[in-house]
Amino acid sequence: MEIDKTLMKRLMKAEQDEANGAAIYAFMARREGKKHPDNAKLLAQMSADERKHYEKWKEYTHKDFKPHVFRLKFLTVFMGFTFVLKSMEKGEAFGQKEYAELEKQLPDAAEMLADEHRHEGEIEGMLDEERLHYVGAMVLGLNDALVELTGAITGVTFSLQDPKTIALTGIVTGIAATLSMMASDYLSESADGNKHALKSCFYTGGAYIVTVFLLVLPYILFSLSTDPLAYLYAFAVMIAEVILEIAFFNYYISVAQEKPFWKHFLLMLSISLGVAAISYGIGILAKFALGIDVG
Repeated sequence: MEIDKTLMKRLMKAEQDEANGAAIYAFMARREGKKHPDNAKLLAQMSADERKHYEKWKEYTHKDFKPHVFRLKFLTVFMGFTFVLKSMEKGEAFGQKEYAELEKQLPDAAEMLADEHRHEGEIEGMLDEERLHYVGAMVLGLNDALVELTGAITGVTFSLQDPKTIALTGIVTGIAATLSMMASDYLSESADGNKHALKSCFYTGGAYIVTVFLLVLPYILFSLSTDPLAYLYAFAVMIAEVILEIAFFNYYISVAQEKPFWKHFLLMLSISLGVAAISYGIGILAKFALGIDVG
């Protein structure tokens, strides 16, 4: 059959998508092989289906396409296969609409559309990733660190006005708070009969200590500067990090667990920045009350 330029462009895009799908499903299948063999088997079959679709479109386009999945592989390792599959699932919805349109012109698209619908159901059935069972623990560690450390660092920033001293205060406070939070989470989970209390406390502590490092890092870097306003620059970077970290975490949750992004993002942001504002006032009052002169 004769294929016009518009249809050929759509076929080439579909072929590229299938090449990407085959590659990333195969990558996930290899990673899931030992821990979750059932998931690995499904992912391998999905990869084979995508490869079959690729070969079918190639019969029309007579072109080869290499998969471009570096970003998806990175996200799979860094954020988990659930996040990537959920993201792809949204893309699959658009792909199914495309196939429904192509079906009107190419009968082969009907079989592919049926496969895409089947994949959607299979993805829903396998999404049981360990880290998602500990989202509550990660939220506890992240939120606690953001609120406590943002407040504490803001308070000492405007009372001490020295990046090196502020960094030291943040590190000591952060490490102590991390250990305290881990111990509290472990005792709480153990009291509730959670057999995985130790793992839960490590997820909490991990989220906490990463946040501590990110919030203190600007002050460590700006401590090398001789600019008298270096502490303000470090503070500005820290606040930007707080906003980005809250946005990143809530985006992950919104995709992986299909929860509303803006509601949780604005709530966490308002709490963190609200505590920072209060701490700023406390820091200034303490500075004058104690007669601290940093000039």
